[in-house]
Amino acid sequence: MNRGLSDKIRIMAKTKYVIPAIDAGKGQFSIRVRDLLEDLKPEGFPSGHTPQICSALQTSKFLQENRLEITGIDGPPSKVSPTVVVHYRVTDCLEKPGTEKNPVEEITVDPSREDPDAWAFRLTEKLRGLLKDELAEYGGGEAFLRWIRSEDEDAA
Repeated sequence: MNRGLSDKIRIMAKTKYVIPAIDAGKGQFSIRVRDLLEDLKPEGFPSGHTPQICSALQTSKFLQENRLEITGIDGPPSKVSPTVVVHYRVTDCLEKPGTEKNPVEEITVDPSREDPDAWAFRLTEKLRGLLKDELAEYGGGEAFLRWIRSEDEDAA
């Protein structure tokens, strides 16, 4: 595979699909391979590289760089076709790709630009983050449970 072409694919997917979805406050979105093929044509992308496009959209490099998780892939069993649709979940919808998170700074989100799924995901991620930090302070989940049980024994 030509590494330069894979980079072009990932850059176009990020520019045309990932960033607009995150800017719109979406927690989930999809990329159709056929649409990406059409987007790449004006850039001089060679034809016959559908397998490379399908692969580039599913690589851990693309997912990690953009803080994405694949929730499903529609299409033939081979997962290689212009008819393939890759469905993603934004794992941190409060941040744009390439930015560092400041845990102290409270990030505000415009509710009018956030759909109900993104709102629910944002709130549950905040709770998960708080619980994760609390458990870490006690040395993990088992240590936390031991601490809770010891409080119950002291009260009895």
